[in-house]
Amino acid sequence: MPTIILLDVSLSMTKPVQIEDSLETVTRKQLAEVGICAFLDHLSIHSKLEFISLMAFSSLYEERCPFTRDYNVIKAELKNIEDYDKTCIETALHGVNQMVLGEWGNNTACQVLLVTDGNTGLGSNSLKESLATLSQRSAKLPFPVPFSFPGKLHIVCLTTPSDSNFVKSKPLYQRLIDLTGSDGSILIPDNLHSESSVIGLFQKLADDMYTTFKGTLKCGNMESKIVLSPAPVPYTQVTDFESTTTIISDLIEVCGFISVSDVGSPMAVSRHLILPASSPVKAASPKKQEKPSGELEIIDDDATDEARIPSFCVLLHGAIRVENVAALVNIGENWFGFVYSWADSKKKSNLMLTILTPGSDAIPWLGDLNHLGSADSFSPEQVGGFPVKPLEKRSYSQNGVVWIKQAGLQSDIQKILRHARKLPEKTQQFYKELNRLRKAAISLGFLDLLNGLAYIFEQECLQLPGTAHPDCALQLQHAAEVLRKKQNPDIKYVVMPLKTNYNSS
Repeated sequence: MPTIILLDVSLSMTKPVQIEDSLETVTRKQLAEVGICAFLDHLSIHSKLEFISLMAFSSLYEERCPFTRDYNVIKAELKNIEDYDKTCIETALHGVNQMVLGEWGNNTACQVLLVTDGNTGLGSNSLKESLATLSQRSAKLPFPVPFSFPGKLHIVCLTTPSDSNFVKSKPLYQRLIDLTGSDGSILIPDNLHSESSVIGLFQKLADDMYTTFKGTLKCGNMESKIVLSPAPVPYTQVTDFESTTTIISDLIEVCGFISVSDVGSPMAVSRHLILPASSPVKAASPKKQEKPSGELEIIDDDATDEARIPSFCVLLHGAIRVENVAALVNIGENWFGFVYSWADSKKKSNLMLTILTPGSDAIPWLGDLNHLGSADSFSPEQVGGFPVKPLEKRSYSQNGVVWIKQAGLQSDIQKILRHARKLPEKTQQFYKELNRLRKAAISLGFLDLLNGLAYIFEQECLQLPGTAHPDCALQLQHAAEVLRKKQNPDIKYVVMPLKTNYNSS
């Protein structure tokens, strides 16, 4: 799960702290650097596949390091951050939203680690003032929390429990965490004057944030200890009258194999990388254990050639990759998933696990997963392909447009803009998506969307680079003018491309 480290670099972070049993005096910012380095060291050992980024903030924010797995880059950047002015947490959280949406989109769960001294700022930019004016926010400038993505907020305050600033700030921090809609935490070190206490706090936080899932992948009599990255979280299903939470089992058992083309792309809860768990340290054979000193010779895993050790994960990965099949696995009571080979490049592929929604009917075209059987048990006439087509003929050719959340509408608009930036090559696709969105807006009575889209097109015209094709500005301006005309309520009207010298042929 990607993580953004938000480091407060305001003047209050320069307060000196006397270290116990030492004449050395450090600032709270230096203590934060020590703790963040310990946090990264813990991840490099236990969760080295996680993406981490660093952002510094005071009254403004600055992205100091983009998402990376090279934690040494973040450590080096920590030493180059200067001190700035006053604290403004709201501005920093706006930066977090922009950074995550630009890198991961609005569907990827991320964690935010805010490291500060317990001071929430002064004046109109303080957290107290920001929370007091929540009801007065406009739609154009909303409060950054809840995040635009599934996010969890952890706040580390380098202060003492009796500090008057922290006593006043703690309820504000808790309200900020409550607004995220997820279980966050507020942490302070047991002893601010001890570096070991600060290091222990960050190490414990890293252990809590990134719990490692260790289980067993089994198929018949063969099995292998595995680690899932990132660790799966319990799935909570909320209905009208109850809420049910399902936890994944430690035993992932293969039920059978099915063609990848038959599986298709079902709705998934999460996807995880399957890694073989490292074997424990082994003692040497009895003959080699006898040494003149009477000590046992211990063989380290690092000295063992892992390529010579049989692994069921390697066998399964090679088999399903060659046969182009996926393994249907049982991950809990009436809960299923698929194990398959996924290639991120031509030379490297990985063994992945896709977790479906709980229930045996998670894939409609396969039917009840508990009733799947081997094709060998049926005659060739009885065996058909997937998906199974219904006997009745549907009265529609494609799915209608549905906007349940703001993210869905934003995605449709961004798709149109992507085609717009590639005009005139994408002229046909641009007008196809534009008419699709226009028809849906009129059907729902959402006429303000058309005026808003016209305004967006006009702004895009003003921001086009000098290298843009001339037809791009002409088509955008034409589309904006058509959307503002009086025939907007006519659902049968189709917006046609503007004939220009660039596309008349």
